[in-house]
Amino acid sequence: MENRGTVTSGDGTLLAYERRGEGPPLVLVSGALGTRASEAALAGLLAPHFTTYTYDRRGRGDSGDGAGPPVRHTVEREVDDLAAVIATAGGGAAVHGTSSGGALALEAAAAGLPITRLSVYEPPYGTDPAARDGFTERAQRLDRLLADGRRGDALALFLSDTPAAELAGLRASPQWPALEALAHTLPYDHAVLGDSLVPAARLAAVTARVLVIDGGASPAWLRDTARAVAHALPNARHSTLTGQTHAVTPQVLAPSLTAFFTAE
Repeated sequence: MENRGTVTSGDGTLLAYERRGEGPPLVLVSGALGTRASEAALAGLLAPHFTTYTYDRRGRGDSGDGAGPPVRHTVEREVDDLAAVIATAGGGAAVHGTSSGGALALEAAAAGLPITRLSVYEPPYGTDPAARDGFTERAQRLDRLLADGRRGDALALFLSDTPAAELAGLRASPQWPALEALAHTLPYDHAVLGDSLVPAARLAAVTARVLVIDGGASPAWLRDTARAVAHALPNARHSTLTGQTHAVTPQVLAPSLTAFFTAE
């Protein structure tokens, strides 16, 4: 069974969501440049065990971006958005977040949302204070490009760690316009990461059981971060998916999530 609908967030913003499957509710939160369509494959694999909810984060896909001008994004608004989806799911739900979606889910759990159990895949915080200024400078550059209407250049900046030939191929592909259409939401993902460092004090407020996952073929800094996040959480364990990268394969991730969310 697949149902589509909308839910109204606390500030009046309409959010588009899809519901699949039968069983306990499980909400999937996408990362940067992701939409509910990005989570469809994973949701389908989990649907035999859970009622899965995927949604377009604000400013993406079919969701709105605020109740009206002036539109000002805050992390609290995105937490309210997730709260609205959880309310639609029945007032409490398990949650899985990918990349910066994992950071948003952790923030929501720390804020006290009724998250029964939580998993995150490679939330892209950092562990090196020396890198904090570079993160801030890059975020400011991205903001300036977007303010000038240069979405393509902002997207290229965000993807600047991608090998040059791969990035050139992406820019020439049919996929680029769709990504460019989401570029204005990239500052939202920077916002959920705060100053970029693992927010250990904030994570200490999370009471839910948490699974922190990384990929065995991911960069060392992401794997270091996953371990640091797990260490900062009061009730967490860390797991590595052999051979996986930051672009984790849904067919590999789904069994780990199923085992975690169904375990006693």
